[in-house]
Amino acid sequence: MNEPSSRELLARLVGFATVSRDSNLELIAFIRDYLAGLGVDSELIYNPERTKANLFASIGPDDRGGIVLSGHTDVVPVDGQAWTVEPFVLSEHEGRLYGRGTADMKGFIAAVLAAVPALLRRPLRLPVHLAFSYDEEVGCLGVRPMLARLQARAHRPKLCLIGEPTELRPVLGHKGKLAMRCQVRGAACHSAYAPQGVNAIEYAARLIGKLGEIGTRLAQPQHHDPRFDPPFTTLQTGIIAGGRALNIVPQDCQFDFEVRTLPGFDPRQVVDELQAYAQQQLLPGMRAVHADTAIDLQPLSAYPGLATAPDSEAAELLALLSGSREFGTVAFGTEGGLFHEAGIPTVVCGPGSMDQGHKPDEFISLEQLAACDALLLRLADWLAQPA
Repeated sequence: MNEPSSRELLARLVGFATVSRDSNLELIAFIRDYLAGLGVDSELIYNPERTKANLFASIGPDDRGGIVLSGHTDVVPVDGQAWTVEPFVLSEHEGRLYGRGTADMKGFIAAVLAAVPALLRRPLRLPVHLAFSYDEEVGCLGVRPMLARLQARAHRPKLCLIGEPTELRPVLGHKGKLAMRCQVRGAACHSAYAPQGVNAIEYAARLIGKLGEIGTRLAQPQHHDPRFDPPFTTLQTGIIAGGRALNIVPQDCQFDFEVRTLPGFDPRQVVDELQAYAQQQLLPGMRAVHADTAIDLQPLSAYPGLATAPDSEAAELLALLSGSREFGTVAFGTEGGLFHEAGIPTVVCGPGSMDQGHKPDEFISLEQLAACDALLLRLADWLAQPA
């Protein structure tokens, strides 16, 4: 079997339009068949509807824990973005490879797949596990059933390397996230008699204002962690909807907000404070006008932050592979916190930059892809060294 380059594999991966709202099964089948052609078996872990799947495969000895190379197969939509190239066809221009997912994060997956023949040729003292997930972009959903399988294995992996785009700089931490939806049910009436109704939009605005107050308090210097940018837990309301006509007091309003937390901060504190404000300050006045009013808070998604110790075995290996001990953090989230919660120490290091992720004309440089190829070959050589 020919050994395709990471660039050739990236062209195949980009060609699968694995937007989170759609299936990733064609891409997973391609990876499964590619690995099978090299003699590597894969386990597929499906979602309940069997429209998406994670893929898990191992190379090397099966009687001990090893190194997980992890990446997500889904990408964000291209709808409404002003692309100048076809997003799901890889194109090259002046040393850059363009296409949706090139940076976030099919470039890393392509490099991992290209490294498989080299891993197979070496006498590995520890196994390498390939873990490719679905639905990371919508709340790190797919990796959870895969982690449940890993926790049930006799030999849990020793550590995990997540190849999110960091320009191959070693990263040990990122913030966590909690996404919430708040639904306000008021009471409609003709706007000429507004005091006889309960304006759901106005009460939602008061709740959003309360979130702003909490956010301002959390931004105070005493709550800062200088390892992160921004160095504090942030709150943001991103979506709001309500009302039907200007002359109708709106009965319903809902808004979605997120809390991006420093490691160690429990975002439920924000939700609890907002809930207490609703119960104590808003609902009594709403129900004094109309008994059938409510404020409901519902979680949408969540993932924990990551803070791997710089003197850990995982950090030492990352320093060796990357050639740098200048450990950093990133503002975006990854599946790393979930791996860490599952008892698998985790680090983040991958090709490309998130400055290009989620944008039109997303790209990864050929230089970054080649550097990732080299990093993975260093890992293969390290794994083949005597203990």
